[in-house]
Amino acid sequence: MATTDDMLDFETCLNAVRAFHGHCCAGSILGTRMAILGLHEIGIADPKGADRKNLLVFVEMDRCASDAILAVTGCHPGKRTLKILDFGKMAATFVNLKTGKTVRIAAKNREGNAVRTREDIEKSPHTEEYAMLPLEELFEVREVRVELKPEDLPGRPLLVVTCEACGERVMDMRHVYRDGKTLCRPCAAGENYYTPQKEVRP
Repeated sequence: MATTDDMLDFETCLNAVRAFHGHCCAGSILGTRMAILGLHEIGIADPKGADRKNLLVFVEMDRCASDAILAVTGCHPGKRTLKILDFGKMAATFVNLKTGKTVRIAAKNREGNAVRTREDIEKSPHTEEYAMLPLEELFEVREVRVELKPEDLPGRPLLVVTCEACGERVMDMRHVYRDGKTLCRPCAAGENYYTPQKEVRP
């Protein structure tokens, strides 16, 4: 039977990431190491077993590292234990819900103010060798505090309302009140990520 040390062993975790993500790359290695470090920092030894209800993770990018963090921690958006905040940063925050210990781990800026285009990145990509540098050269670790609201935690929705503009249902207190109306955030802001092309089908 695997011990808790085995569960957070780098090669064991990387194999799980490879199986989930489909391949191994610098981003998935960084995410794997970030997840292991974060779990150690907040005192989580068995994220997919005994500690699974004590862990919440915020990731700040929607790239390979996020898949790695998901695979190592067992946290998922559908379980409301993995929150994706797409800030475009190689960073993640790990929360121990039982003890309150919270750390944010971010990749160190090794390039100063340099602006890199896709063409630049393709010519000199971050390599697996870079991803295996000593942890202190790769990451900044900072203890932080995250204000967790009841509606952000796992469990059934605390409230479900109907947007008075579009008629769609809104869960988990994600609605806003504007001019005396209950609205979803896209309707309140007057913008959305999609543009309707046809009428709604029945």
